[in-house]
Amino acid sequence: MNESYKNAGVDVEAGYRGVELMRESVRSTYTKGVLGDLGGFGGLFEPDTAGVKRPVLVSGTDSVGTKLNLAFMLDKHDTVGIDCVAMCANDVACAGASPLFFLDYIGCGKNLPERVAELVSGVAEGCRQAGAALVGGETAELPGLYAENEYDLVGFCVGMVDYEKRIDGSTIRPGDALVGLPSSGLHSNGFSLYRKVFANPSPELALEMLTPTRIYVKDIAALRERVTIKGLAHITGGGWIENIPRMLPDGLEAVMDVNAAPVPEIFRRVMTEGKIPLEDMYNTANMGVGLVACVSAEDAEKAGYPLIGRVAEGARKIVLW
Repeated sequence: MNESYKNAGVDVEAGYRGVELMRESVRSTYTKGVLGDLGGFGGLFEPDTAGVKRPVLVSGTDSVGTKLNLAFMLDKHDTVGIDCVAMCANDVACAGASPLFFLDYIGCGKNLPERVAELVSGVAEGCRQAGAALVGGETAELPGLYAENEYDLVGFCVGMVDYEKRIDGSTIRPGDALVGLPSSGLHSNGFSLYRKVFANPSPELALEMLTPTRIYVKDIAALRERVTIKGLAHITGGGWIENIPRMLPDGLEAVMDVNAAPVPEIFRRVMTEGKIPLEDMYNTANMGVGLVACVSAEDAEKAGYPLIGRVAEGARKIVLW
C-alpha cells in the first residue's frame, strides 16, 4: 500500500477495488470482436469486415454534463452512464454506423469503489443497448480538482459503416419528409437551464429529470429495414433549431410543425415555470423528439413515426410554424 500517495488524497487500493467490482459489468458488454480482457493498457477490438466493401470508421465523444448534479443530489449513479453512451453512440449512428466499442473516463475527487462500479454498471447497460463493447476506460482520482462527492463522466465511441451505406444527407431534396422519433424526456443537454428553473426540485421531479437518454441505435436499424433514410439529426444541445439543419445540404431548409408531435409535460413545466419563450425552448430542448429522420415523402407513412416537417428550398436553417 502506498501510504504517501494515500495521504496526498489518492487511494490506489480503491482503484484496484473498483476494477474488481466493475469487471462483470464490463464483460457483459463483450462482443465477438473483443480481444483480451479488462486491465490492459489499451482495448483491442477486431472488427468483422465480412461483406463490407469499404469500411469507414465513425467516432464520437461527449460527456453527461451538469445533469450529474442530480445524480449527486439523489446519490443515484446507475443511470448517468447510459446518458454517456447515448450521447456518443447516437451521434455515431446518425452517420449510419453501427457502434463497435466504447471507452469511458471518470474523474473524481475521491475514488469510492462502489460508486465507480455503479457508474460503470450504467455505462455497461448503455453499451448493451447500443450493441457496443466496453473495451476500456480510466478512473482518475483528482483531489483538489473535484470535491469528494463530485465526478465527471466522459465517453468515446467508435462505429463502422460501409461507405456506400453511410447516411450523409447528400440525397435530401425539397419535398422530403421529416419524421420524429420520441425522446425519453430531457435527455442529457440543457441542464444548466433546467436546474435554474427547478432550483430545488422534489426528489420525484429530480428522479424524472434523471431519466436516461434514449439510445436510438436499434431504432435506426429497424427504420432502415422499412425505408431509405436520407439524413439523421440527433437532438442534443441547440435543440431543433441548431441540430436539424446539420443534416441538410446547402440551399435547403426544414419547415417544422411544432404541433405535430406531443410535447411531454416536463418541457411545458420548464417553459411555464421558467417563463422561457417558445423559440428558446426549441433552441435548447428536444421537446419530446430525440431524433429526426429525413425520408422521401412516399416513405413517410411507412416510417411509422409522426411527420413533423418537410424539406424546402431556402437557407440552411429551420422554420417553426
